[in-house]
Amino acid sequence: MHELIGDITLSILFAWLLGLAAHFFRQPLILAYLIGGFVIGPFGLGWVKSENSISVISELGLIFMLFMIGLEIDLKKIIRAGPVILVAAGGQIAGGVLLGLAFFVGIGLSLGGGHFDVLYLTVACALSSTVIIVKVLYEKRELDTLPGRITLGILVLQDIFAILFLAVQPSLADLQISVLLLSIARVVALVATALALSRYVLPWLFHRIARTPELVLLGALAWCFLIGEIAERLHLSREMGALVAGVSLSTFPYALDVTAKVTTLRDFFITLFFVALGMTIPIPNGSVIGLALAIAVFTLASRLLTTFLPLYLMKQGLRASLLPALNLAQISEFSLVVIQTGVAAGHIGTQTASAASFAFVLLAVLSTFVIMRSDPITRRAIGTLTKFGFRDLGQQQSGAEAAAEAGHGAVHRIVILGFFRAASALVSEIEQHTPELLKQISVIDFNPMVYRTLTERGMHVIYGDISNVDTLLHAGVAKAEIIILSVPDSLLKGATNERLVRHVRALNPNAQIVATADLLADVDAMYQAGADYVTVTRLAGARELYEVIEAADNGLLSDKRAALDARLAERREVLP
Repeated sequence: MHELIGDITLSILFAWLLGLAAHFFRQPLILAYLIGGFVIGPFGLGWVKSENSISVISELGLIFMLFMIGLEIDLKKIIRAGPVILVAAGGQIAGGVLLGLAFFVGIGLSLGGGHFDVLYLTVACALSSTVIIVKVLYEKRELDTLPGRITLGILVLQDIFAILFLAVQPSLADLQISVLLLSIARVVALVATALALSRYVLPWLFHRIARTPELVLLGALAWCFLIGEIAERLHLSREMGALVAGVSLSTFPYALDVTAKVTTLRDFFITLFFVALGMTIPIPNGSVIGLALAIAVFTLASRLLTTFLPLYLMKQGLRASLLPALNLAQISEFSLVVIQTGVAAGHIGTQTASAASFAFVLLAVLSTFVIMRSDPITRRAIGTLTKFGFRDLGQQQSGAEAAAEAGHGAVHRIVILGFFRAASALVSEIEQHTPELLKQISVIDFNPMVYRTLTERGMHVIYGDISNVDTLLHAGVAKAEIIILSVPDSLLKGATNERLVRHVRALNPNAQIVATADLLADVDAMYQAGADYVTVTRLAGARELYEVIEAADNGLLSDKRAALDARLAERREVLP
């Protein structure tokens, strides 16, 4: 017992020290935890040698990690997912599995006879890292962009695929139809029981303890271990039970509160899990390094094939098809969970597991770099792809359609450069008050949904990247009378409002240019660059909030809300 406490102390201390280094060098924390485990483990300095300690730490971390993954799976979002995300995710997962089986068998790994290295690596390579992707996209403010939403949708469906694999994983050594059906029946029974209890029993219980945070946290943990134990008795696994427990809790009213309270405890045990995983990684030999490199190269290549191509064939445009492929180009932390369950079951060799861990580390570092610089990488890739015959949205029209659109040199009197929420609100406002003005507006943007929606409404849209001066030149911006830059700097890619104003003013000395400023300090710089008017969106928001306070003080807040509800009901925005 004292040895276990000492080992946990070392694990947390080294995780923190290396986590600090990872934070300063902008690397994933998981990478720091793995390295920390390796340093203090039996293959490093040897400060932690007890296999029992490593096993206990790892299993607890794994249970909590899967419980939290389950809590964060939003079944309602999956149901509401559009066909683009569903088809893209299906193509990525199915294509990744088929390519993985062919590739890993082709390089000589084993499949059958009690060894399932090929199958586990195939599943592991089909999953991408939620932790890395969400963190970097959040920092870049791209979670709510079209590529960001596609990426997140695919991640959720990847988790569902992993759940299905974990359901049949205990029966892999004897995978007969009857055994498989029995495993599925056990999973269905477990899921049905958990969902029924979480819907009809847990809300009643949690409602009565909602004012006692300690009991809410304890109740969530009790639920996690209860379902885990039921799963164990059904010959599934505690890890599978923890995942089902999390998913079932995600559907009931107190899920957000439970998630918030369990997060700190989760982070503690997840840290221990990855440190413990690092302890099991031996010093690699040449064959392990070679396999790790093969796994990494395959993952990168398969993401481009299985993510980019389905999105491109669904006419999402080159940019919106490339960005999700770049975002997803790594191995998931969930993949390491899958690999570890395979090692525990004796399905996969330790060398293969070590190679997967090294590939995870390599891709975690590489993908963080790539996602942070995805915009310039995408621009260069688009140029290369067009040389090989790939056509972007604005180039995919027939001659008659292109003539009808008159895309080059035919912008209308008013041009909106970039289309996000402010532009969506502007178009809706014009539609309500002066609909004939819409015929005088051209929009330039590279969001395929915006392109299709506005085109269907009869507006003139040019598909293009507004940060590229050639796009502005060929679009005919020089002929416009009013040019509106409605996208703030925080959302622009490869440009700023000040730089755009300079480019537009150089192309069109006579146009009236309206720009948008995030910061008050930017206003003067934009006027000096050539803007005729600069909007500061927070001023309008502040004015509305002031009016809300006045209405609340005068007892008129319900009237103001009714007026706002009536306005919202009349709007038909492109971006809700």
